[in-house]
Parts: sequence; C-alpha cells; structure tokens
Amino acid sequence: MLVKTYAGAVFGIEAVTVTIEVDVSRGVRYMLVGLPDAAVKESQQRIESAFRAIGLKWPGWQVVVNMAPADIRKEGSSYDLPLAIGILAASEQIDPGNLNTMMITGELSLDGMVKPVTGVLPMALQAKAEGFHTFIVPKANATEAAVVDGIDVIGVESLSELLDYLRGTKNLDPVKVDINALFETEGNRYEADFADVKGQDSVKRALEVAAAGGHNLIMIGPPGAGKTMLARRLPSIIPPLTLAEALETTKIHSVAGKIDDHVSLMTRRPFRSPHHTISDIALVGGGTVPQPGEISLSHNGVLFLDELPEFRRQVLEVLRQPLEDRVITISRARFTVDYPASFMLIASMNPCPCGFHNHPDKECLCSPGMVQKYLNRISGPLLDRIDIHIEVVPVDYEKLAAKASAESSSIVRARVVRARQRQSDRYSGMNGIYCNAQMTSALIRQYCHLDSSSESLLKLAMEKRGLSARAYDRILKVSRTIADLEGEESIRADHISEAINYRNLDREGWAG
Repeated sequence: MLVKTYAGAVFGIEAVTVTIEVDVSRGVRYMLVGLPDAAVKESQQRIESAFRAIGLKWPGWQVVVNMAPADIRKEGSSYDLPLAIGILAASEQIDPGNLNTMMITGELSLDGMVKPVTGVLPMALQAKAEGFHTFIVPKANATEAAVVDGIDVIGVESLSELLDYLRGTKNLDPVKVDINALFETEGNRYEADFADVKGQDSVKRALEVAAAGGHNLIMIGPPGAGKTMLARRLPSIIPPLTLAEALETTKIHSVAGKIDDHVSLMTRRPFRSPHHTISDIALVGGGTVPQPGEISLSHNGVLFLDELPEFRRQVLEVLRQPLEDRVITISRARFTVDYPASFMLIASMNPCPCGFHNHPDKECLCSPGMVQKYLNRISGPLLDRIDIHIEVVPVDYEKLAAKASAESSSIVRARVVRARQRQSDRYSGMNGIYCNAQMTSALIRQYCHLDSSSESLLKLAMEKRGLSARAYDRILKVSRTIADLEGEESIRADHISEAINYRNLDREGWAG
C-alpha cells in the first residue's frame, strides 16, 4: 500500500515541503531514498525501537521510502515522526485518514517519546502557505509554531499519543497564542535600564543618537568606565519589534536552535555578545550544514563586540560586507543560503594596552608607538563603517554617590520612537530603507541639504582630519538623525558639529 505523509525541510530561514512516500509490498528489504543524510538513515533504528515500546510491529514486508523532491538533501532527525506514521499507515496498522491535510515533524526517542526539533516556525509558515489544515509538532515546540494563524498546531508528547489522536480515541486541542498580549507583557520588559547609569551624559546621548538612526558605535575608554554596562542597556531604548520583525528574528533563532522550550515568539530585540576568541565562521555563519552565525542571530538587534582589538583581524574583516549589505550569503557547491544581517554594531575598546591613555587621573605606561600599534589592530575600512566614535571617561565620586536618578529607558525610548517614525514616514515605499543609517548616496543628497555655515564647518573638518568619503557620508547621516531627534526638517550647523565630534578616532593626535 502506498501512503504519503508531509514534512518540512529548512534551508536558510525558509522551509520547503517534503513529501514522504511509503510503499509496503512483498519482500524483506528496507530502502530509504531521496538524498537522506546519516541522521535520516539512522531513523530506522529509532522508529523500530519506538514501535516495540508501544506494542507495535515493524512490517514484515519490503518497505520503500522516497523523500521528494529527491534532489534536495534531507538532514536531521525531524523526519522520524512523519516516517513512522507513513510506515504504520502503509502497513495498514492505522487508517491513513486525513494525513494529506497534515504536516508532521518530530524526533523519536527509543521509548516512543517525541523530542523537540529546530526550525519549527519556518515549517509552520510553509505549512500554512501550502494549505495544510494541521501541523503536528513536539509539545515543546507547540507554542513556537502556534504563532502562525490559520493552521491548527497540535503538540504531542509521544508516538502513542499521536496515534490515539489519529484514531479519534483522544482529543487534542490546538495550541493558541495571543500575540498582542505577548507583546504587551514582554515587549517592553528589560532588566537593565538607563536610570541605573550615573553620569556619562555624553555617552548616553551618543547611544540615543545611535538608537534613533540605527547607527554603529564604538566606545573608547579605560577599564571600569562603564562601556559594557552602557552597551547592555542599548536594547531598552531601541524601538520595540514589529510583528514582522519578531517573526523574522524568531525564524533565525528557531533554525539555529536558540529558542528556549515553551517560548512562542521573540518580543525583545536580541543582544549578542560573542567572546573575542570566536572564529570567523561562528561569527558569520556556515559550516558543513550551514547555520546562522552571531551576525544573523543579532538581526534586528545589537551585536556587541567587547574589547574589539582582541578579536582576530580575520574575524573583524568579515564584518565589512554585512555592515554594508545587511545580508550574509553562504555558498556551497549544491546551494546558496542567504541569512539576513541587519544589526547595530556596538563595540568597545581600551585606548591602549594598559588601558589608561587619556585617563584624567592615572598615568599611561604605553609609548605613543604602542598606542598607535594597538589602535591599528582595527583596520581603517572597518572604523570608517562605524558612524559614532565616543570617548568614555570614568565617573567621579560625586556623580556616583548622587541620589537623583537619571532618565529612564522608557523616556529615552519615546524620543527615539518619534525620531524613527519621522524616518519611517520619510522612507515609506522604499524597499530596505527604514532608518537613516541605511540611506544610500542618492538619499543623502536628497535629504541632507546643508546651509552655507554647515558646509563650511564640514569642509573644515574634512580638511583638518583628512576624513574619507565614507566618513563624510557617515557624518551627514548622523547629523540627519540629530535633526530628527529635535524634530527639525533642516540640518543646522550645531547638528553637523555634534556629528563631527562623534568621530573621536579621526582626531589628529588622539593616539599621542
């Protein structure tokens, strides 16, 4: 008897439907075709053991399984459950019933329990797009899949529970998730708040400008000045995720297996902080079976690189292309995978090897040559792609001991949201342009008009500091954001002046 069941295969952050055709006929062999990998081939032992655990028998006939389309490689253990159901239906141990209206995914353990798998959200979206009525998933993945409206998501804990459901002897209610309630309760809840930060007004202002325009930023300062503390509070002032952004972010983390059990949707912007020993593949993504790296996991959020000069030069250089294109392309002989990579890069570094160059109280023990050599670990092209360079100085005792609380993140976020709304209105209808940091050269010419005093000031800065054309564009983008924060249509000289002051590493003599 020939029976078809349906599963999903994930490529990048998208899924395709896999048709599993099972034919049981005269003979004794078991054949699995359709380009399965080792994990799929090993499913026979898991399925056979699961059958014995619940009192069922492996068919005493020839079993031929084809996984179509046959030219796409099938990887992972998520095919265990649809394969098991197909074998049982083809050997007439269960009624095929409505299997043609269901997509099924899940890994089987030897005792017949169903274990969670990765990539469930992309599969759920594909199941809805293909017109399936029901999506059978491991119970631990049910809330993640239930984010998708228009399809019944059934979570099962064991193979026997699924068989009871298919036979009609047990009723399993579809899992429901209230997305609006989820956003209301979780979207604005951050453990770290700007109200906890004493002093550092200039750095908080720079972070506000960065958040308002989606700009990259680097903080330079001595150990203990608060660079990491400030960076960890940045997501609390970035505008909340939209539903589309939340779905896309959740898809990436789902594919990478980074979503906790029973979490349905990522409602807060990701903050990724990889260690400086990370490899270039772990940062960008890839591997034998391509997986998203830290760059893609920080999509729609923040990628924080602490102690930037300590990262290997090769690792830092791979950042240059995604910072411009906001997408990572991983190419293999048989296929190419695109992972989105629209993130804010926030970096921090000491100004010198000892950490006390330009410190107001402590003496630096490094020679000027050592300071410059330390800074040269970061290439000029990478620094050019960072819009804002801000110096962080230690906070004195009076500010640390002050009882008055600083502005909370919610107050700062309100200003940032208003500035982002102006940008959203300005770039409406432009594909891929949502904030000032994403402006092209043509858009800079269109929206960054300068008066004579602003032009003179910018010209003087370019000549004195020897800035590149890319740095010129960055200054204009940042000044456009500062104007948006103030609700101004035109860029004034004071906006240009503030943007120029955010290029500290371009200042002549900064390194001594």
